[in-house]
Amino acid sequence: MTAGERLRVVVAGPDGQHDPRAVALARALRDSGAEVVLTGEVTSAGRLAATVVQEDADAVGVAGAPPDLLAEVLDRLSAAGVDDVTAFVLGSTAGLPQGVRGFADGAAPDDVVAALREAAGGP
Repeated sequence: MTAGERLRVVVAGPDGQHDPRAVALARALRDSGAEVVLTGEVTSAGRLAATVVQEDADAVGVAGAPPDLLAEVLDRLSAAGVDDVTAFVLGSTAGLPQGVRGFADGAAPDDVVAALREAAGGP
């Protein structure tokens, strides 16, 4: 990601586009300058990984979904040769799988965007 590029983030929640936490996260990220793709209901790690690849995302996050889902997404992305995507969860940060960043509920959107930009190699 170069200095002029916008951060691209795929956001998912257990109830898809009707999940209030996922919608709030997506809006906050968008308002902080990120380009956001809010997915439908997450039915599998495979579908979420495919969306990340299709959208050429810098990060993928879930709100209120099990963090183990992201571990499987990262495994699938790695198998596809994509190893530059930051995975994160909004909510409980306890017991996160390796490679998954956690942000507590109420984390400032600007702080989340700054952390994701840094992880993506941007300013």
